Amino acid sequence: MDPRTGPLPPPADVALDPRAVEIARVWITSEGQRASLAATLWDDPAAWGLMLVDLARQVAKAFAAEQGGEAAEVLARIREGFDAEWDHPTHATDG
Repeated sequence: MDPRTGPLPPPADVALDPRAVEIARVWITSEGQRASLAATLWDDPAAWGLMLVDLARQVAKAFAAEQGGEAAEVLARIREGFDAEWDHPTHATDG
């Protein structure tokens, strides 16, 4: 499925886990990034940091599998982008 034509399907094993919960949806629009979040899911916001690192690793692995290359190199490039955006935000975030 082309992600530009509709919602992405959840992973197959999500339906099998009664404790599974959706924590975020993210869109890229003509106005920038938009997100719907379960922001207070965890008591400690550091848990979001852990989740974001895990997500970056999953993206790197999937990107490398689909585009070729090494996941470690892709992950390093993701981190470069993260650090650049952290230091010099390209957009203000909306609530």
